[in-house]
Amino acid sequence: MSEKFKATIIGGGPGGYVCAIRLAQLGIKTACIESRGTLGGTCLNIGCIPSKNLLNLSENFHKAKNFTKIGIETGEIKLNLEKMMSNKENSVSTLTKGVEFLFKKNKVTYIKGFGSINGNDEILVKSDKTEYIIKTGKIIISTGSEPLSLPGIEFDEKKILSSTGALNISKLPKKMIIVGGGYIGLEMGSVWSRLGTEVQVIEYLDHITPGLDREISNEFMKILKKQNIKFELNTKVEKITKNNEGVVIETSSRGTKDKINADVVLISVGRKPYTDKLNLEKVGVNLDKKGKIKVDKNFQTNVKNIYAIGDVIDGPMLAHKAEEEGIAVAELIAGQSGHVNYNIIPGVIYTSPEVAYVGKNEEELKEDKINYKVGKFPFLANSRAKAINEPEGFVKILAESTTDRVLGVHIIGPHAGEMIAEMSVAMEFGASSEDIARTCHAHPTFSEAIKEAALSVDKRQIHS
Repeated sequence: MSEKFKATIIGGGPGGYVCAIRLAQLGIKTACIESRGTLGGTCLNIGCIPSKNLLNLSENFHKAKNFTKIGIETGEIKLNLEKMMSNKENSVSTLTKGVEFLFKKNKVTYIKGFGSINGNDEILVKSDKTEYIIKTGKIIISTGSEPLSLPGIEFDEKKILSSTGALNISKLPKKMIIVGGGYIGLEMGSVWSRLGTEVQVIEYLDHITPGLDREISNEFMKILKKQNIKFELNTKVEKITKNNEGVVIETSSRGTKDKINADVVLISVGRKPYTDKLNLEKVGVNLDKKGKIKVDKNFQTNVKNIYAIGDVIDGPMLAHKAEEEGIAVAELIAGQSGHVNYNIIPGVIYTSPEVAYVGKNEEELKEDKINYKVGKFPFLANSRAKAINEPEGFVKILAESTTDRVLGVHIIGPHAGEMIAEMSVAMEFGASSEDIARTCHAHPTFSEAIKEAALSVDKRQIHS
């Protein structure tokens, strides 16, 4: 390809494709290289989107099985896993094609192939049939991340699964072991538990969801236990072996060794940045000890015209974080003021109930020696939650003791992932808990629990 671009993104995931579109909107001739064959990266193809589809479908299946309890008489409810997986694939296909349409609409050149650095202003593109070099002024690396395994254990995606394999199971397992109590494993565990699989989580720490507010984490585990998900905490996985029936997981806990048999095991112990095959060493791009690309506040590496965003740099491995960085770096390249407020990046766990959070948790505030007040309100006292039989969980607001500025919000309950946006906006504008408390919320809604939690900061909640 003889064409030269002003900017080229390697990686067409949420960070990369958003960056490409924004660059094109700003009048910069842009290309995006993607090796997968479809745009959208891990998120759209084998992550966020297919998992949320299966979470929704499995929740519908679970609710349908219990319709008679609320006066809805139906026939026998059956699981058709093949149709469920087909529905998932249709959702993925629709969205990935949608991104490709957006590229055409915004005049972004979409290059299918594997891109690697060939020089400061050159990218080598390899596809099945050919390889060639493209010239470019700026290079933005947005290649995302891939699942980590345990030392010496390789994914076969049949019995030893990564999150990718857990989204493509063709036959319902009788028993699934999940190694790691983080959000990805718990989401996948929720899917298969609802569909009828016995699910057991093995976690090395003494709690699940590391980094989450501990009170929320504890409540979360209690609720999941009631949903028949089992937990083994303070437990280390020593070895995993396959046999004709499935897998054997050997564990140790406080000097006691055990063996657990299961049909499949999902290893969900984190992700690592995908930088290995980019040939970064050729131009001397600096990496940190974890293999992440070092960048400055403008997402620029130590090589002047090479930038990096998303999972390959420091920070939470979240699609929306990558999108914000993609827009910011595009605007910086165009001479504008791109910025990401890392203090207000929300997180969501899409189980039932959902968990959502933004800002600091209690443990972080204590560590930073910040004086704070706490306001809480249970969904058990929220009229909308009670009316639809979803009363579990609560809203928790943390506010600075003197100024009353909201420092963090943590929600476990129905539609928490949607509700957290209100608090993200409030915190972006420096709102106090008093500001939230004096804002009229529609009745009956789940969001009234936010207003009541804000009132509770000064111990003046109405409905509890």
